[in-house]
Amino acid sequence: MAEHTQYVTLGVADSLFAVPVARVQEILEPQPLAKMPRAPADFLGVIDVRGQGVPVTDLRLRLAMPPAEDTLDTRIIVIEVEIDGDQRKVALRADRVFEVAALDAGSLEPPARMGTRWQADCVAGVGRRNGAFVTVFDLDRLFAADAVAASVVAA
Repeated sequence: MAEHTQYVTLGVADSLFAVPVARVQEILEPQPLAKMPRAPADFLGVIDVRGQGVPVTDLRLRLAMPPAEDTLDTRIIVIEVEIDGDQRKVALRADRVFEVAALDAGSLEPPARMGTRWQADCVAGVGRRNGAFVTVFDLDRLFAADAVAASVVAA
């Protein structure tokens, strides 16, 4: 029997992505952010999550997509990632969150090779859900060299 892993599926622009449900701490509506000076463009600021300062990354900007304003569907997904050997909470701003879905772990394909420079290291694989491609993030690699998340101290 094939192993099924549960994922939270989310939308950014016209693309469908997924993160392992085991890594998701909370899904929140947009809230006020504490802006940080001289931060990278994709680092929106810090939010308070149960008394802890959590950095928020705009997935659109992290993935080199055009920025967009918040809508009624915009969500902030609080996740846990490993940065420099430590477990840390960070948050992702996504255009929308769809559902928790099972993808067949054995059917995940590696990212497409194009023969050109393309940073696909943050992609764990590509699967399908209801006939649509779903890109599964490797969350640790998405934040591997992220000094912003590593430098935010819990409040």
